Amino acid sequence: MSKNAIALEVSQDEALVLFEWLAELDSNNSGPADGSAEQKVLWKLEGQLERLLVEPLESDYQQLVEEARRNVLATS
Repeated sequence: MSKNAIALEVSQDEALVLFEWLAELDSNNSGPADGSAEQKVLWKLEGQLERLLVEPLESDYQQLVEEARRNVLATS
């Protein structure tokens, strides 16, 4: 982590929900404008989550996302 970096802590369920949302934004081209600072930051977050999560590789990925969404709503 760079000297000016911060650390965020989220649960596994929150990370999966966030990753799915970011991936959906990217695939639908409904996120920030191309070339914007916001797009760069969101892509970086998505990439970091992609490296950490194993669920996107699972055959029941959509079911895992739905379960994570329910868990987040139940605990928030």
